[in-house]
Amino acid sequence: MSRFHFALPALAVLALSACQQAPQSVAPVATASAEPNADADLLARGEYIARIGGCNDCHTPGYPESGGTVPKPQWLVGSPLGWNGPWGTTYPANLRLKLQQMDEATWMAYSAGLHTRPPMPDFAVRAMNEQDRRALYRFIRSLGPGGQPAPAYQPPGEAPKPPYVQWVLPAPPPKASVAG
Repeated sequence: MSRFHFALPALAVLALSACQQAPQSVAPVATASAEPNADADLLARGEYIARIGGCNDCHTPGYPESGGTVPKPQWLVGSPLGWNGPWGTTYPANLRLKLQQMDEATWMAYSAGLHTRPPMPDFAVRAMNEQDRRALYRFIRSLGPGGQPAPAYQPPGEAPKPPYVQWVLPAPPPKASVAG
């Protein structure tokens, strides 16, 4: 009988301690497992946007020429290929270095109002929803810093050093006269 009296309280203590620990151990596991999946989904979305949005076409040397087969560790490091036109000469920025200098809130504000020189399609970045801009930021940041800063902008009239693409644009159409 004494064995039974000893076993029953011991079993009750074990059962109660298991009940008390379950909520503590379950909650952190559920939270920890949800965040990596959300982060992984956001990173995958950012990579997808960089691919289909054409970011690599200018910001990753050799990407178009290779048919998009440049290894991911070499992505978005900027380019020495200049784009020359009436605006001067612009160079694709090293996005990995640029975004290392910004926290997420700064990027979100910066990208929402982005206005750059051609040929950067800044209107496409401004048209992205917040979740897509956040995904792009997180993906680029996940690549870490890499490469060198792109060459500096050259104003109109300064001859760029090769390599560069010369844009020869048609003359603007004549202004319509207003009939009076």
